[in-house]
Amino acid sequence: MPGRSALCTILVVCAAFAAPRATAQTEVADLREDVRGLTQRVNELSLRLEQLERENAELRAKVAGAGGNRDTVTTAQLNTAVADLNASIKSAVSSSRTEILEQVATQMEKLAKQTNAALDSIAKPGTAPQARPAPQGQPARPAFGDAYPKEGVSYTVQKGDTVGLIAKKTGAKAQDIIDANKLLDPSHIQAGQVLFVPGGK
Repeated sequence: MPGRSALCTILVVCAAFAAPRATAQTEVADLREDVRGLTQRVNELSLRLEQLERENAELRAKVAGAGGNRDTVTTAQLNTAVADLNASIKSAVSSSRTEILEQVATQMEKLAKQTNAALDSIAKPGTAPQARPAPQGQPARPAFGDAYPKEGVSYTVQKGDTVGLIAKKTGAKAQDIIDANKLLDPSHIQAGQVLFVPGGK
């Protein structure tokens, strides 16, 4: 049926677009978390720098009051340490920004390639889009046949019934019952559930 085929093609294309986009969004979220962590670290370093500057000012005040040379050396060393700390903060911020931008650019390029590949597979005549494999950890959904008889009876599941037992009671095939009712897990039918039994009597 052409309409059904077109719908299947659209669903596969949507899935092909959605999966890379979801992966890219996850990676962008991870990058944002890294940026938040770096920002917090820079703030901590800035607070430490302010503390060192206060201590430096206190030492200078002591030197001015006492007039000794010993504290002057300590103040010079502290000034050098503060300058080094400033340089390291600037370097860390700059390198972090560069690294994050490179990671974002890589992810965008990967997403663009996946999108182009999906578009190419649609544009080529006579090539059907490939179905994506089921993600790891999730069972593949079974494919239901439609070759079962279209006439039959309704059956209300009784306590202790199984698909095989219902098939035996009604003279139908267990697989036809599974296909007609699209039972994902035939071992989990419940009492009171109404099933269509193709070819059943």
